[in-house]
Amino acid sequence: MECEALRGLAIIGIFLHNYCHWLRPIVQENEYQFFQHNVDELYRVLQGSWNELFFFHILSFFGHYGVPVFLFLSAYGLSMKYEQRTINVSEVKVQTGRELPLFGFIKYHWLKLFRMMIVGFVAFTMVDAVTSEQHHYRIMDIVGQMGLFNNLLPHPDDIIWPGPYWFFGLMFQLYIVYRLLLYRRHWAWNVGLIVLCFAIQFVCEPESDALNRWRYNFVGGMLPFGAGLLYARYVRTWTTATNLVAFVLSMFAILLMSFNYLTWYFVPLAVCVTSVTFVKLLSRLEATIECRKLSLMNILSWVGSISAALFVCHPITRKIFIPISKGGDYWTGLLLYVIASLCLAWLFKTLMEKIPNPRMK
Repeated sequence: MECEALRGLAIIGIFLHNYCHWLRPIVQENEYQFFQHNVDELYRVLQGSWNELFFFHILSFFGHYGVPVFLFLSAYGLSMKYEQRTINVSEVKVQTGRELPLFGFIKYHWLKLFRMMIVGFVAFTMVDAVTSEQHHYRIMDIVGQMGLFNNLLPHPDDIIWPGPYWFFGLMFQLYIVYRLLLYRRHWAWNVGLIVLCFAIQFVCEPESDALNRWRYNFVGGMLPFGAGLLYARYVRTWTTATNLVAFVLSMFAILLMSFNYLTWYFVPLAVCVTSVTFVKLLSRLEATIECRKLSLMNILSWVGSISAALFVCHPITRKIFIPISKGGDYWTGLLLYVIASLCLAWLFKTLMEKIPNPRMK
């Protein structure tokens, strides 16, 4: 339940961010590059009067950090699924103690990602074609999306459409990295790869195209992904007091580290700590007061259960409802977007369940 709640928390940040950051004059995020003027704008908002747009500013700047939480959870799941002594998963036919088949593993996870992506991509392209400001696809853009390698193409900002679908290419790369370099390896491999990826980004200029391209690929996601593996392998249960201290400190760290180029690299790690400790504390609190059906944990878990479908369908509803907010009715457009996205995600989940699950043999 805690993992589902974490997925719910992450997808809420992502799908609200992907709406809010399209609005002007909302503060823009530092996701792939570090722009000092974006930080300055955030500081101005925090220092000024907290008007009706404050919520939009915060989600626009910080909401994209739901992606590192998903990477953390994905790595945690891989370790728990494939590195335990007993493997007992219906769709994975691997005998205990045997190595995972390299090409079978890669094929299996490519099919899992493609199975999710194609439903949303087909629906989005049809909606995009009949609404204003259509995206002009090129053949290679479509081929790259179908093959889940469009992150590697030049100018990913311009060719990946809808934009959030860059995550599928990133995740596919990390699956390959996991199987080739990290699966049942000593922790030093993990830490060494994290340090190497940090060094690659460190030598790039904060606003450079080089940094932008690196962060669209596994180099930019290695820190939270590696942290998820280490957490699954070595971290044991924390006390409530430890979780509370870690939650408070990591919350301050997220804000403070966002203002400096060097510390900005480590914000995803702080976000993962905040998210994990928040869910742990919430779970224990609700267990203490015996919350029932309408508890926040249950709500987050339900959203987490439709997170994959919500991720693939929210660009569709955004394309339809964003003109309302751009016209000045910020909250009206956002409310309609949220309602439509959740309902459409529920329908998409039902549809995606009809597609046969891949099997690893």
